[in-house]
Amino acid sequence: MNCAVLRAAPVRAFIRAAGETAARMIARVAGAALAIAFFVPQPAQAADVPKRGGILEFASTVEPGNYDCHGNTSFAFLHPVAPHYSTLLKFDAANYPQIVGDLAQSWEVSADRQTYTFKLRPNVLFHDGTRLTSADIKASYQRIIHPPQGVTSSRQVDFGAIAAIDTPDPLTVVFRLQWPDAAMLANFASPWNCIYSAVKLAEDPQFPKTHVLGTGPFVFVEHKKGERWQARRWEKYFQPGKPYLDGYEAQFMAPAGVMKALESGRIMAEFRGVTPSQRDQLAEIAGDRIATTESAWLSNLLVVFNTQKKPFDDARVRRALSLAIDRWGAAERLQGTTFLKYVGGLMRPGANLAMSEAELTALPGFSRDIVSARAKAKQLLADAGVDKLSLTVLVRDIPVPHYAGAGLLVESWKELGITVAQDRRNIWDWQKIVDARDFDIALDFSGDFYDDPTFQLTKYVSHDLSPVNFSGSTDRFLDAIFVAQAMTTDPRQRAKMVRDFERHALNEAYTVPLLWWNRIVAHSSKLKGWNITPSHFIGQDLADVWIAGDTATMSAHDHVSR
Repeated sequence: MNCAVLRAAPVRAFIRAAGETAARMIARVAGAALAIAFFVPQPAQAADVPKRGGILEFASTVEPGNYDCHGNTSFAFLHPVAPHYSTLLKFDAANYPQIVGDLAQSWEVSADRQTYTFKLRPNVLFHDGTRLTSADIKASYQRIIHPPQGVTSSRQVDFGAIAAIDTPDPLTVVFRLQWPDAAMLANFASPWNCIYSAVKLAEDPQFPKTHVLGTGPFVFVEHKKGERWQARRWEKYFQPGKPYLDGYEAQFMAPAGVMKALESGRIMAEFRGVTPSQRDQLAEIAGDRIATTESAWLSNLLVVFNTQKKPFDDARVRRALSLAIDRWGAAERLQGTTFLKYVGGLMRPGANLAMSEAELTALPGFSRDIVSARAKAKQLLADAGVDKLSLTVLVRDIPVPHYAGAGLLVESWKELGITVAQDRRNIWDWQKIVDARDFDIALDFSGDFYDDPTFQLTKYVSHDLSPVNFSGSTDRFLDAIFVAQAMTTDPRQRAKMVRDFERHALNEAYTVPLLWWNRIVAHSSKLKGWNITPSHFIGQDLADVWIAGDTATMSAHDHVSR
């Protein structure tokens, strides 16, 4: 990814400029107190006693383009790479969204929520045998907050509140904030905030891009491009007795091959998800050899208009194209064969901060009356002087659900007399194109690890403040609300701000949600200790995973070194 990233000084300058506006918003907002609604996992079976041994083979439909956690955004990175690294905190997948310590043994938050003090575990070693200290935490977070020249930090905007990081002793790290940040504790549990060796970063800030050196439960063995990623147990892992597996192997295969591999038993899992029809097929062929679990998914498809290219610089054109999409009809039609299932705004449907259906259907593009909506869309295009429009949609070359989403756009816009082509690219080429703003409309996705506006709204904040706003839009009204909601700790005030943000964003339509997803994961019934959550980004360090039955006695050497 070569996107321009946000530097700390511009963040602080913007905050000061927006401060007065934010203060006025905080003073005037009101509303009902709301709490996030979360997925409640099923309780684990008490009779299941973890066994040690075995190699977990699972599929990944895409492979990492580089090895740097801080700059990546795709499941294709996390699923093979996450088990090598530790983070300060992490989400307990079995009790989502509970946050537990990973490298942190304990932590305290000051009454004003501007000081976070972490005590580190004393027995943590990197895979090269060197001991982890608070200096490694500081160096890793400095790299995220102030990325050196040439280093991409995809989540730099999330840490704009941090003013200083202190390390009073080797096992203590203190983060000092300039203002309270309602999402900060969850930010410290992000699976993307891998902790690197301060020594290696000092030698070469780009070291993590080409090398794998962490403190996680598994040691890197090999990445054979186009084939597999292999790892073995880290015998000096800081959690006694873990991991249970001897190792794991991520096999890179096309989506069409995943089903056959699950049916035959060649792999034990694919952790992103299968469609309802694929779930039914597996049940028919494999029976009780395959288990499935299901959850609402904290992911959706997004339609991104290149606001720096005509005619998409005109809000009337963007609004017209959003109006023409039959979201409700598509949700009914596609939910049986794809991940696409829910119509929603900027917040995940089902979360308490999500819009009600009555609020949503009053906004452009979300009416259930598609005939009237398309008539209004045609009028908007005429008002904008747009006739015989031809455009190309840039699509990730991932069939489910991106092909179906692109097909919906083609079908919807043909109803307006628009000629639509598709340009399907692998995710790395797709990224280069959107970073360069060399597209008409891009079909993007949003995937997060936690229901919180500070995470969900970053795609809509001005592009000079957020590298993941691919539309190139600048909207200081949205920026001011974003800052205000992040700074307030009053849930009533925050809920009102989020609603104001959504209404404005959906009317301006720089980027608009298409459909939200539903997650179904299929895995071998012998696979234990893995828990589904609404995010396919968390719970993937594999520290608690084990294999029941004879497979658990398999030789790691025979399997991993083959």
